[in-house]
Amino acid sequence: MMNTVTERQIDALLQEAEIQVETKFDKVTVMLCKLKNGFVITEASGAVDPANYSEKIGVAVCMERIRNKLWELEGYCLQKQVFEKEQTV
Repeated sequence: MMNTVTERQIDALLQEAEIQVETKFDKVTVMLCKLKNGFVITEASGAVDPANYSEKIGVAVCMERIRNKLWELEGYCLQKQVFEKEQTV
């Protein structure tokens, strides 16, 4: 087992995920990311003024936040596996 999380792993998780995007109140992007295992990550990004709102920017911001959460979650999962393996030795 490699003791690292890779960008390739994160990319694979996102490629297999179901992504839903909605605009709410003409100024907020809400993104739901359902991973293959059923876990759902929710993110949102919005503008103060609807005239400044861009769903494209909102999606980019939400996706970056979801990627960052996946790094954290996968890191935790790996650390747990390493810890449990060390405990059995």
